[in-house]
Amino acid sequence: MPPADFARFDSDYLVKYIENDYLVNYGSLMASKVPSSPRPQRTRTVLIAAGLDLLVDRPIDAIPIDDLVARAGVAKGSFFNHFADKHDFAAAVAAEVRMEVETAVARANAGVADPVERIAGGMAVAARFAVDQPRRTMVLLRSQVPATSQTHPLNRGLSEDIDAALAQGLLRPEAASSGLIYWLGLCQMLMVHIIETRSSPTLASERLGEMLLLGLTGLGVPTARAEDLSRLARLPLDG
Repeated sequence: MPPADFARFDSDYLVKYIENDYLVNYGSLMASKVPSSPRPQRTRTVLIAAGLDLLVDRPIDAIPIDDLVARAGVAKGSFFNHFADKHDFAAAVAAEVRMEVETAVARANAGVADPVERIAGGMAVAARFAVDQPRRTMVLLRSQVPATSQTHPLNRGLSEDIDAALAQGLLRPEAASSGLIYWLGLCQMLMVHIIETRSSPTLASERLGEMLLLGLTGLGVPTARAEDLSRLARLPLDG
């Protein structure tokens, strides 16, 4: 996500800028796997759609490639024109869903200058996504591959928010090296819990508030500030 200074611009422009920026970075990440001609791109698209269906019920190791290509309606050889193996495919499917989450975070944080509030907003979006999109959340959780590097394109927004909060003295020094891993882990486990328990919006809201309070204070945010953000984050889920 762009630095907090961009918050002074028109929010609609900012959302478009952020979404395009994520797509550019994601495109660079996957460039070696995405053919440029329309027909191969359509083949890749239908394979990803098949993965979004099948990975809801089974992990990738339990899905034969024959099942994937049958669901997509493409030849088996087409699969290997786009993906090295099933795990490469699962990573691509997970990235598609993660992009949805990150775009939603960008929208929620458009115009928000406080980096701590932006960090909290990311967890709130993750919880809302799990409530509203349980099937896609299951796909993300089933197919997730390690993406904990601070330089990973899909982690850039959180990494920049943590850096900005550190620069303002708002977080513990340890957040510089471990804050991103810590926060990603909390968000993922919250999503797992919401899916596992089939939480209602109200129950998910309560859990979100508690996780935010614990998580933010763990990062070094003063308790009073963490409590304020915890209360604010509950409102969209309750609504």
